Amino acid sequence: MEAPAPRLQRLERLHSGVQWTVLLLISLLFAGALEMAHLPAALLIGPMLAAIIAGANGATVRVPRLGFWGAQAVVGCLVASSISPDIVSTFVDDWPLFTGVVVATLAASSFLGWFISRFEPLRGPTAVWGSAPGGATAMVLMAGAFGADARLVAFMQYMRVIMVSIAAAFIARLWVDTSGVEGPVHIWFPAIDWVAFGSMIAIAVVGAYLGHLLRLPSPYFLGAVILGSVLHLGLGAPLQIPEWLLAASYVLIGWAIGLNFTSSILRHAVRALPQIVGSIVALMAFCGGLAMLISYELGVDPLTAYLATSPGGLDSVAIIAAASDSVDISFVMALQSARLLFVLALGPSLARLVSRWTKP
Repeated sequence: MEAPAPRLQRLERLHSGVQWTVLLLISLLFAGALEMAHLPAALLIGPMLAAIIAGANGATVRVPRLGFWGAQAVVGCLVASSISPDIVSTFVDDWPLFTGVVVATLAASSFLGWFISRFEPLRGPTAVWGSAPGGATAMVLMAGAFGADARLVAFMQYMRVIMVSIAAAFIARLWVDTSGVEGPVHIWFPAIDWVAFGSMIAIAVVGAYLGHLLRLPSPYFLGAVILGSVLHLGLGAPLQIPEWLLAASYVLIGWAIGLNFTSSILRHAVRALPQIVGSIVALMAFCGGLAMLISYELGVDPLTAYLATSPGGLDSVAIIAAASDSVDISFVMALQSARLLFVLALGPSLARLVSRWTKP
């Protein structure tokens, strides 16, 4: 008879208040370290890593459902607010190119997802959702509604965000010195524009409710995205999302994902690490090839082409693009935003289609 695995679960013996305190302290430590390293999504990845450690060691606390739903709606408003008329006009001017690049990237990521899903320990829709290019938080929030393991999808998505961001920063140094470039200054408690802030809250609440009513997948997130996009882009509705609210939303989402990890699922993720890293490197190489083709055929600046086709790490890409006078930042953001919208619109159907092929 196989001997039982050693028990690491000790946090379950502590009072829930102590568990939350431990989780908060570790989250601050990790998020601070990631911020100092200038890695993207530190306020989400740091708390998620802390929660993974807590969950794998038997933590019993969980994020209240209302808090998790509200955090999803706030992130949905963030996605909606990122779509500007300038980006839309740039896409319209070069839509055949953007569409071709996005479709090629989606096809490559879907193939990689299908390929690694054929082997243990990753099987089924989890590998497909984890391989989706861009919109990491959106993919994690929607994956569970389509039968994927959101924990492993998060592991794959944020591993890619980190790798892509580091690679983009390294390659950018070949063209421009970014050593003195810092990210945008975060004003944690800005003056509140009550019209813009109120419209954001209304869109989050009403969008989440409509998403639930219409039974959308990941209803609170997608409902806010759809309603926010229509009102913001179509009617010019202002949206203000203060840094403190966005940070709190990221933390809640990171905790909600990480606390569902157990020691067994963590071992499962580590066993899949070679496949995950291999698929990420392959997708980055494919996108690099697209960048070379765009640069050669259309005369686009090589760094502009690379940053535009980079599969994820949107925050870091935007910072690097802003650091160089030679980079066409509108081109970069238009292609990145177009891919995000394509992934949001086509991701569920594409993942379901590819997942059918993975069944034995």
